[in-house]
Amino acid sequence: MPTRQKILMFSSGFLTSFGAFIVICSVLATQEWIRSTIAINDPSSNGSVIISYGLFRGKSIQELNHGLAESDKDFEVLRKLNDSSQKVLHVVVILFLVLSLSTTLLSAGFTFYNSVSNPYQTFLGPVGVYTWSGLSASFVFVAMMLFVGNIQSNHLSEELAQTLYPLYSTATHKGTAHSYGYSFWLLLLIILLNIATVVIIIFYQKARYQWKQEQRKPVEYAPKDGILF
Repeated sequence: MPTRQKILMFSSGFLTSFGAFIVICSVLATQEWIRSTIAINDPSSNGSVIISYGLFRGKSIQELNHGLAESDKDFEVLRKLNDSSQKVLHVVVILFLVLSLSTTLLSAGFTFYNSVSNPYQTFLGPVGVYTWSGLSASFVFVAMMLFVGNIQSNHLSEELAQTLYPLYSTATHKGTAHSYGYSFWLLLLIILLNIATVVIIIFYQKARYQWKQEQRKPVEYAPKDGILF
């Protein structure tokens, strides 16, 4: 049976890993990733198109100073993107988050298993927890960078606006302002929770090592006659 200290430490690691799992699920499900305001100016209308969306669904509205605005539109992101680099990168972002979801679940499973058993010298022990938590944090970080790159450099929002409002050519776009929503910033929380899991297990390993060293001291410093006896 694990010691009380091990149960406490690995249970804490399980809570942080499972918390990261829940946050990833909410990030995948919510739409508050990005809000893009695209200024539009042409002979028939003047104003802006506001697009807010997540990984799967989004909503767009028009705010025009003059001209006839269309009704609000709900849309599916992947369906509105043509077979282009924007769509490929968006799919890759989703893939990395799904991989992070899987590795976080494995990390939670490993920490829970260690809280009720002692597979210390195998991959099921701390090494496995480090591996899965590290991979999860890495996948999330890569997903963040790819999403930002797709927005800033690959003009994902402008591509969506062009598909949603084909009457507005790219020549009518007079600048875009981006605001990242809470769903995007929750990715940082996922990374922090995975780091917290690793730190908790590191503290446990250090405490276990110190305890082993203290157990050896009475033998190391005992008189030689006593040891021989």
